Amino acid sequence: MKSLLKYTLIFLLALGTALTTLVLFAPGVSVPWKQLTGGAETDEETVEQQIHVADGFHVELFADAVPNARWLAVTRRGDVIVSQPKRGRVALLQADNDRDGRTDGQRVLIDGLRRPHGLFLHEDWLYIAESDGVGRVPFDHSDGRLAGSYLKIVDGLADEGNHWTKTIAMGPDGWIYLSSGSTCNVCEEEDPRRATIMRFQPDGSDLEIYATGLRNSVGFDWSPKDGGLYATDNGRDWLGDDFPPCELNLVEKGAFYGWPYANGNRVPDPDFGVDASVEIEEKIATSRPPVHDFPAHNAPLGITFLRSPAQPPGYRDAALVALHGSWNRSTKDGYKVVSLHWDERGNIRQRDFLWGFLSEDRSEVHGRPVAIAEDDSGNIYISDDYVGAIYRVASENRRSARATAGKKPRIQAPHKPLVIDSGASQRGEELYRRHGCARCHKAQVPLRDLAKKYNLQSLADYFDTPTPPMPSYGFSGTQKRALAHYLMSLEVQAQSNGD
Repeated sequence: MKSLLKYTLIFLLALGTALTTLVLFAPGVSVPWKQLTGGAETDEETVEQQIHVADGFHVELFADAVPNARWLAVTRRGDVIVSQPKRGRVALLQADNDRDGRTDGQRVLIDGLRRPHGLFLHEDWLYIAESDGVGRVPFDHSDGRLAGSYLKIVDGLADEGNHWTKTIAMGPDGWIYLSSGSTCNVCEEEDPRRATIMRFQPDGSDLEIYATGLRNSVGFDWSPKDGGLYATDNGRDWLGDDFPPCELNLVEKGAFYGWPYANGNRVPDPDFGVDASVEIEEKIATSRPPVHDFPAHNAPLGITFLRSPAQPPGYRDAALVALHGSWNRSTKDGYKVVSLHWDERGNIRQRDFLWGFLSEDRSEVHGRPVAIAEDDSGNIYISDDYVGAIYRVASENRRSARATAGKKPRIQAPHKPLVIDSGASQRGEELYRRHGCARCHKAQVPLRDLAKKYNLQSLADYFDTPTPPMPSYGFSGTQKRALAHYLMSLEVQAQSNGD
């Protein structure tokens, strides 16, 4: 019996190796090997010697040892939040306060999640898109820590098959937009929410499909110039090295963007668009063509419009796009960040912005950019899930200013004085006494420096998902406001007493 089991395992291992070899060495396949084996890495010397950036900018290695680094968000304090879906966690990279070019440290912010990918910060909330839904958790910008419990606000999204990542961002209209890729290379989906961009309210309500026919729109952002929602989209595989193009689409409500029936500029798909029904032919004819083509199989992911006035004039309102790089080509292509520039007529010109992740002979991969985030000072952060790194790009002027900034005292605007409502404070005190809050807070968790971490509204919101051991009492909006006023009044009283 043991002998039979042994030879069965040997057979299965050999079969798996043979199938892998068949796939990886099939025509039109050139896979970045080290991402499969997990052996890729980088260091400051590699970045300095091999990675190049557009004139007027400088690139440095902000953080390494961040395996499977994907989406990014920057806090008000300058910390960088990064998702690591294959680790099931979101990490925080501390701001470079010592100005040596590197993060001052990293730590896990939240883990135990189901393949978290997209994330963004809004007010005092951190929103996280897991593969099967979206959650949010109160976030304290002052110290980079969670200020409450994580709560799932959208659940039950399908994540089987290919393209399980979900990306989220808040639009100018106050809705949260959510992309969900297809289950397959090319097929007709059973779940109408796959291969779409959806949207919902900040509390998770009113989920609706916004646009369809988008095979895998991992990245999207709104232009500060025309307000349009621009989304990248990955074209299908197995139609040759140079077709179909990957796409940039101007996404509008109710529009259909072609997949799976058409590719590129309404070219019928050989599997689902050729010899199709009249209904499908009409769908192809009325589908929206891309506003810009990326080379086939370049896999555009993150897109971010640059908004900081610290950027050089030629880059303000331009978009940066991360080309993750090809695998379904006989020769590798992509593996860089490009900038997109709109002229007065709306024409788009593409230029290389950050490159060197692919060797000159296109045989060796040094990195695969994923997502892009810009802070208020104009620093640009770029994630790389191939080597597990975050790069920081800044204009030469910004870099010089940062180098000398440590010699100057930091000036902070004074906090606005708290305006305590005495009536609300009295009702809050009644709640505080009724629930016996003082027993815990006096003995275990003293209430200090609340005004440094919260304003009245964010403190009231905190009671929706408080940090254990504090239970959630299900307070009404009026009760939350009253308790916030009371707790802040205690701080004002302590300050007046010199405590």
